[in-house]
Amino acid sequence: MEDTLISVIAIALAVILMFVFPLMTMSDRADDVAQLTVEVATTEFVDEIRTTGKITPDEYSKFLENIGSTGNTYNIEMEIKIQDENPDRKITMVSRGEQIGENAYYSIYTSQIENVLNADSDNIYKLKEGDIISVSVNNTNQTLSQQLKNFFYTVIGKDTYTIAASHGGKVTATGK
Repeated sequence: MEDTLISVIAIALAVILMFVFPLMTMSDRADDVAQLTVEVATTEFVDEIRTTGKITPDEYSKFLENIGSTGNTYNIEMEIKIQDENPDRKITMVSRGEQIGENAYYSIYTSQIENVLNADSDNIYKLKEGDIISVSVNNTNQTLSQQLKNFFYTVIGKDTYTIAASHGGKVTATGK
């Protein structure tokens, strides 16, 4: 009887070592690749916007396609802080073209930006120099790695994400 119990435990241990751990390792590597892909795509998208001063429907769809190629679904949050050119604000002219004083910003969010881009294929969301853009991306589905970790460790909750990226900066050119 003891030999049978030891044999069953040995077989179960062998199955775990031969199949489960390699599967967990490979799924972790797939998450690493997806993380890198999302980080690079987000950085390139934001930097393109910062240098050109505009968001085109083609650039946005290319960004969605790049992050979608990982096989995961994502929640994308964009925020543009538009510099308010209020002539009533107090400013001091230091030298030619430079101003010292408070800059007021108002925010535009993802749904408003998508409404402009989706209204017509020729619509371009134009920004001006001094505006601030930030984009953050989080996965909304559970990856295989998350599912395996939940099964074995019960560490990760269902509402958490493991693939995320964010990037932002000040727009350096006015879109034309």
